[in-house]
Amino acid sequence: MHLILTGATGLVGSACLQQMLIEKRVTKISILSRRPVPMASGHPKVQVILHTDFSVYEPNVLAKLEGAEGCVWAQGTGSNNVSKSKYTEITIDYPLAAAKAFSSLASPFKFVYVSGEGATNSPGMLTPYYGVVKGRAEVALLKLHEDNPEFRPFSVRPAVVDPSAHPEIRSFIPKLPLWKSTITVGLVPVLNNMWKNGISPTADLGRYLTELAMGDGERLKGEGVEGGGRIVNNRGFRRLAGI
Repeated sequence: MHLILTGATGLVGSACLQQMLIEKRVTKISILSRRPVPMASGHPKVQVILHTDFSVYEPNVLAKLEGAEGCVWAQGTGSNNVSKSKYTEITIDYPLAAAKAFSSLASPFKFVYVSGEGATNSPGMLTPYYGVVKGRAEVALLKLHEDNPEFRPFSVRPAVVDPSAHPEIRSFIPKLPLWKSTITVGLVPVLNNMWKNGISPTADLGRYLTELAMGDGERLKGEGVEGGGRIVNNRGFRRLAGI
């Protein structure tokens, strides 16, 4: 199976890439990236497509993606890292442009969008900005599915993403600022003891996102699933991933 991946140099994207590399059923990985991807270097089933404008997919790019049956969209940035307009562009415009371009690559085509816990389709006065924007992206992807049922999106909402038990990706993931690393190191053990549903272990997250992209795209069911079976919160992810 041929899968597409974005965000492969980030934390969640690295987790997905490591899983795709070891998954025997994945025979080809097309990575769209602005820069080289060290983890993928020299791997025979990976093609890295250097791509600078994620709002446009020219025919020559789509030709390289021919035969792909699914995509994990792990590209993203923090809402405090860029302006609000740029955050909206990265979080909504880029994945929607890709979804529209990729939807004709296969029937069905599965598009797995990495959202985040706190995203909501019904924002209130206290909803953080990232939650509003990611929620808008989720709704827009559902609308594309309504217009084209063979385009089958899933939005997954990880919470505190924890790579501590995933040594395979440790040397490839971005280094956190000291203050953020200190908070994370202190927070994760507390959450593991008191609120496991607030943790998203990267090995399990990468496996689950990859399996969604490889699957049949049918609606999910059960606790932690909403949006007509196409939005999965962190509790739902942990349940469905068996952790």
